[in-house]
Amino acid sequence: MKKTKRILAIIGVVLLVAMYASTLVFAFIDHTKSQGFLKASIACTILVPVLLYAYTMFYKLSHKDNSEDNDSMH
Repeated sequence: MKKTKRILAIIGVVLLVAMYASTLVFAFIDHTKSQGFLKASIACTILVPVLLYAYTMFYKLSHKDNSEDNDSMH
């Protein structure tokens, strides 16, 4: 399980770096569609980490009872 979490964390870091890089590139490109791409990139840069954090919080809260039940059985 730890190996899976580590791989997913590395994938998440790579995606965040790619989003930040694309935001920077779209900010410097002078094209008619680049303004829309820049707005979408900034939105994803903010929304994706917030949604991932909310998902992990929800997962921890929803599985908290299961881990307590397993500890009391052993």
